[in-house]
Amino acid sequence: MFSELSKIIEQLQRDKSIDKVIILNAIEAAMISAAKKSIKYNADIEAKFNEQLGEVEVFEFKEVVETIVSRETQLTLEEAKAMDAEAQIGDSIGIKIDTQKFGRISAQAAKQVILQKINDAEKEIVYKEFKTRKGEVVYGVVRRFEGRTIIMDLGKTEGVLPPAEQLPKENFRIGDKVRVYVQEIRMTNKGPKIILSRTNNQFLVKLFITEVPEISEGIVEIKAVSREPGNKAKIAVFSKDKNIDAVGACVGMRGARVQNIVQELSGEKIDIIAWTPDHAKYIIAALAPAKISEVSVDEEEKYIEVIVPDDQLSLAIGRKGINVKLAAQLSGWKIDIKSETNMREIKEKAKEAFSNFGAINTKTAELLYGNGIKSIKELADAQVDALVKIPGFDEKNATKRTRSSLRTRPRTRSKEGQRASRPETSPRQPINHN
Repeated sequence: MFSELSKIIEQLQRDKSIDKVIILNAIEAAMISAAKKSIKYNADIEAKFNEQLGEVEVFEFKEVVETIVSRETQLTLEEAKAMDAEAQIGDSIGIKIDTQKFGRISAQAAKQVILQKINDAEKEIVYKEFKTRKGEVVYGVVRRFEGRTIIMDLGKTEGVLPPAEQLPKENFRIGDKVRVYVQEIRMTNKGPKIILSRTNNQFLVKLFITEVPEISEGIVEIKAVSREPGNKAKIAVFSKDKNIDAVGACVGMRGARVQNIVQELSGEKIDIIAWTPDHAKYIIAALAPAKISEVSVDEEEKYIEVIVPDDQLSLAIGRKGINVKLAAQLSGWKIDIKSETNMREIKEKAKEAFSNFGAINTKTAELLYGNGIKSIKELADAQVDALVKIPGFDEKNATKRTRSSLRTRPRTRSKEGQRASRPETSPRQPINHN
């Protein structure tokens, strides 16, 4: 029959999922600690769990010597042979200690060692388990609040949902079961700390993978995600199978699939966009529901100028600029939106401002004017560093334009009534913005 200790070990294995070896090591270490406290001198102690007896045996080892110097740590050969007939000088003989003689303090110390070792083992098990679950969506139960931070029960441990990782419109109560994204796991002195999130872009991705079978099966691919958590999100999807409507698959019958995700995110609006390698078409789609009149693309600078009807400007930009911001994040391009009226004004004023400067073509003039350089004088005074920030201008281009503008700039009169000669303008060298 199992002893009481054997039963305890078996129960710890079941309840805590701790390896038996770890439990035995903890118990043996505890018994060594108790023995040393009981003996009071620096003894050589070993402990070993005896499977047959179902108990931990503790031994004090003493050295076999010819002449005793320390009775506490040494034995004569005659004494050693009485215990082991084959004992020789230099051997260490283990003498079994009666653990019943350990005092209350020693026993309490042993208990603390066991508890600490098992606690450490539990922490390590939890850390290893959740380390492999980083990037997963799990369910957590709201257990308590520490300020604005929510502490969630994840089963074997707790997770932390910081304020920055919560959606702004959400209010949870103790006992609520909530889906969360495992964002980070790190080991601390107090054990594993699991940081949870509901604002991470990957949380949205995982929700779509769960909700849309075509994504989990690899038929539909998520190409990009941009998000203003709790407010609005855009997700670009694509399928290599021309017979599959990637957007339709994500929306679901009567919008059921996407509505399930919207509900999970407490009403966060989600635009699902068909990804395409055609940058202009992709960005036009990303700016939906606004209607676009015209686009001008600079592939090298990853810059696109978008012209919209006057009544579509606020729609394209979005409330507090969120629509264009998310479209820019989704595409990785800089997007400049102008209304048709605004663009007409820029074209007219740019034409007027740079009409006498042959080194600049119409498109470049519009770019300069639209970026705050509204005359040849301002171009001449502009720093190269400022010009290269304008899409379509590199350092060589910018230097050339400022020098050209300086050469064509009218000089002041050198003498009263006499006009200074004006150098010839440089040949026309229009910048190709396309």
